[in-house]
Amino acid sequence: MAKICVLDESKLCDDCGECSVCDLDPNKICDNCMQCLKTGADYAAIEIDEIIDDGSAEYDQLRRDLMNSDEGEEPFECFRKQ
Repeated sequence: MAKICVLDESKLCDDCGECSVCDLDPNKICDNCMQCLKTGADYAAIEIDEIIDDGSAEYDQLRRDLMNSDEGEEPFECFRKQ
């Protein structure tokens, strides 16, 4: 299955590398230095505006875990003690 470009949803990924360019220095490939996220704030937040269900079994299991969890119980199977 072909990948969709993360920067342009109407385009198939052609491995151009544009998504790997540093936001602060367009001449640099991103090396995950996190300088672009340092704002001086006491906290950081990401607004989630959409959840895409890709039909994977992992997504379905997480959804079931969330719906079946009781208050005070860890909602995800991966956080439960083995």
